[in-house]
Amino acid sequence: MYGHGAAPPTRSRGMVITLRVLFPIAGFLSCGLLACLPLFRVALLRGRWVDWLLAWTSIPLSIGCLAVVGSVPEGDHRSDVALATVLLLGAVSGAYFVVFDIRHHRGLPPTGPTHPGPHAYVPPGYGYPAAQPYPATPSAQTPPPPYTPAPQQPQPPQPQPQPQPQRPAPARIDQVRAELDELSDYLRKHEDGR
Repeated sequence: MYGHGAAPPTRSRGMVITLRVLFPIAGFLSCGLLACLPLFRVALLRGRWVDWLLAWTSIPLSIGCLAVVGSVPEGDHRSDVALATVLLLGAVSGAYFVVFDIRHHRGLPPTGPTHPGPHAYVPPGYGYPAAQPYPATPSAQTPPPPYTPAPQQPQPPQPQPQPQPQRPAPARIDQVRAELDELSDYLRKHEDGR
């Protein structure tokens, strides 16, 4: 009844770069108050307890530093230290996020079209024979035999098999719609029985 549904869409390169810019800016330009945002993003992606500890620790640290800035006189050196600490927290959390995000997206396989490797199967084109994989090493290659044309014999035309129309697997919305139809039928029968 409860399937996996559709796979989440992959983010485009532009979206990744946009997030890579917005998270650090939010931490720094909010004077460190939102420094927890990039840290929580890292903790969600990585899932390590150290990252969660850093993210949760940044919240009281930034609130405490901003409380010190607001409570002491402007000329007091403690307000300078607290403001420098909260700005440094915003900058460091943003830098930590950018470094992690770059490493994280480097480790993911590319999502776009790629060139097939030397051992990849390439489906044959119309009228061409199937592709054969290349040998494993260049030293194992043998030179091709000299070309000798074979005598051509006319072949009778072969009927092309018609491809079977393939119905895609039912999407999650179709499954939900069918379940709702069943439920409404059941409720109608139940009301008629009263």
